[in-house]
Amino acid sequence: MYKELKKILNNAYAPYSHFHVGAIVVTDKGKFSGVNVENASYGLTVCAERNAIFSAVSHGAKKFHELHLFANTKTPCFPCGACLQVMSEFFDPKHTKIITYTSNGKKTLFFLNDLLKKQFDNVKHTS
Repeated sequence: MYKELKKILNNAYAPYSHFHVGAIVVTDKGKFSGVNVENASYGLTVCAERNAIFSAVSHGAKKFHELHLFANTKTPCFPCGACLQVMSEFFDPKHTKIITYTSNGKKTLFFLNDLLKKQFDNVKHTS
């Protein structure tokens, strides 16, 4: 998976931050990749994780098994809060693996409930 992530990293569009990120999700419908895509209007930037997840959903994926995340850094790159919230919509918090890779290939395994303790749940807040 590390080699695949390094390859897709070249597709990231990050002319402002120069921080390239690649993600691959493994689902019941196969593997789907995504990269970060920046925009001059920073709020319109979309992270690699969300691009991969949305691609998978667009192709009919219903069950997510793993998310692999890579940025060319010496320490693990963690998903942002927006990505974690999107993950909470689709991932089993105790069983879907989130695996980060460093530039030297070191892997670190997390689960969603390790990274997002409380997610927004609109169903619980409606009357």
